[in-house]
Amino acid sequence: MLTSTGKFLRKLRIDRSEILKTMAGKLNVSSAFLSAVENGKKRFPDSWYEKLKTEYELSDEQVDDLKQAVMESSETVELNVSDAPDANRRLAVSFARKFASLDEETSKKILNLLNK
Repeated sequence: MLTSTGKFLRKLRIDRSEILKTMAGKLNVSSAFLSAVENGKKRFPDSWYEKLKTEYELSDEQVDDLKQAVMESSETVELNVSDAPDANRRLAVSFARKFASLDEETSKKILNLLNK
C-alpha cells in the first residue's frame, strides 16, 4: 500500500516525467528499495532529504512537506530525550504508555495544546 511518503515521491516523479528507476538511480539505490520505501516496507533514509532537495530543487516548504509525509508513514517514532529535563522525560514516557488507548477527542485536545 502506498504511504504518504510514497505519494509524495510518486508525485515528484510524475511532475518530472520520471520513472521509478530514474529516481532510484539519483538516490543511488535499486528500484526495489525505493519501491519498498514508498510502500512502507523500508525506512526512509535520512540522507535522502538532502539528495532529493538537491536533485529536484525542492523548496524548504516542499522538504517540510516531505518530512511530514515521512512522519505520517512511520510506524514508530524515535524520541531522543538525552538532553531533556526530567519532567519532559517523564511526560514522554507517560505519553508513550497511554498513546494506544487515547480516544480521538483527547488526542485532538493534546494536539491543539501542542500546536499553540
